[in-house]
Amino acid sequence: MTITISGQDLIDAGLRQGRWFKPALEAANSAITQGETFDAALAIAAGFAPPPALALRAPGALPFYANIEAETPEEEANVEAVKKTMTELLRTPVVTAGAIMPDACPSGPGSIPVGGVVSSTGIHPGFHSADICCSMAITVVPGVSPAALLDAVHKVTHFGPGGRERGKQIRMSDSLLESFDSNEFLKDLVSVAREHHGTQGDGNHFSYVGRIKSTGETALVTHHGSRAPGAKLYGKGMKLAEATRRRVSPETLGSNAWIEADTREGEAYFEALQILRRWTKSSHYAIHDLALSVLGVAAGDRWWNEHNFVFRKPNGQFYHAKGATPAFKGYADDDIGLTMIPLNMGQPILIVRGSDAEHGLGFSPHGAGRNLSRTAHKRSMGDRPVEDIVAEETRGLDCRFFCGRPDISELPSAYKSAASVRRQIEHFGLAKVVDEVLPYGSIMAGDWEADAPWRRRKRVG
Repeated sequence: MTITISGQDLIDAGLRQGRWFKPALEAANSAITQGETFDAALAIAAGFAPPPALALRAPGALPFYANIEAETPEEEANVEAVKKTMTELLRTPVVTAGAIMPDACPSGPGSIPVGGVVSSTGIHPGFHSADICCSMAITVVPGVSPAALLDAVHKVTHFGPGGRERGKQIRMSDSLLESFDSNEFLKDLVSVAREHHGTQGDGNHFSYVGRIKSTGETALVTHHGSRAPGAKLYGKGMKLAEATRRRVSPETLGSNAWIEADTREGEAYFEALQILRRWTKSSHYAIHDLALSVLGVAAGDRWWNEHNFVFRKPNGQFYHAKGATPAFKGYADDDIGLTMIPLNMGQPILIVRGSDAEHGLGFSPHGAGRNLSRTAHKRSMGDRPVEDIVAEETRGLDCRFFCGRPDISELPSAYKSAASVRRQIEHFGLAKVVDEVLPYGSIMAGDWEADAPWRRRKRVG
């Protein structure tokens, strides 16, 4: 009688059933036909078993740094929610450290909060979100008035959904195009990358014009990310991370799933992030250069920094900044030692030098953050006319909404106290303010959804 090994034999041996059973049984029974014993063949089959699932840590087993203080009842609720979120997130088995910034606010149960920093041995697409490489870029423009510069930017920038029409697109460099073509995650995104190059989107993204406090020179600062190419890469990354989560750690929340960095896919995904970083920088300066060409002037100093990205440090760890500004030396090849932290349209943009504080994991805040959601903030304004709210909160400033309708969820009152955030940056030693861009005016998308096609059809119907 010929001895064979069945799936039941593997189950009886305490092995978990899965797709690996088929090749395992084929190898085991092939070994038996070649003279191996039942026990030896069973050991061969067991070698096909996937590693045991990585279990979640116990809540609180991995502590985190909390660089935040509540100064109002609203902030107390916000801080409590952020801490609860981080406690749950740090149960993720490959995460190694975490920190929250003074501008932190929750973004969903167990998900990384805005204003959060997490280090990990894996790459977590959910930690950089769809707005990959959301960033700040500045160009100093000597000899030009803020009013002229803001008008020039308004002529050339692009806010709202979608990208630029054919014939009006801003050319990408040949090297960027080649990089997209050579990356497995980006090669099908060349068309959308062309369309969205030199666009700013919506939400809290802006073009801001002001004067450098130390010199009086006019400066343009833009804030946006990688737009549709980034959103599409994020979708691909989440799909890959989810497959890893199901295989390696089913208990891990889907929002915290990771890509294994030492795999071919992991290396290609990290490379794609770096290419999108170059694309986003190019997108910022395409807008800046168009505005300068309108005025017929040359750029002075310029630099930029991202605050929604993944950084790999020499220790091999991946540091995920979800709304946090790098404050450690050499975070990128183009690091000049200065970064920017915006607060709100009525406040200066802080120019800072990072402190590389251990308790901040080498990061500082990225802005002022929120205590209330956009919807809750709008509700708090009651029935006051939008025009009155805007006039009161933007008095003395030239604040524009590209799509026509103001978005009151982006006014200064929608954000945490700028003075409080600035005070906490100093208190926790996260960065040193070395200069400021004093506000003259800004452009934001505005409430473009109010006149979105589907809303117009609904009103007509």
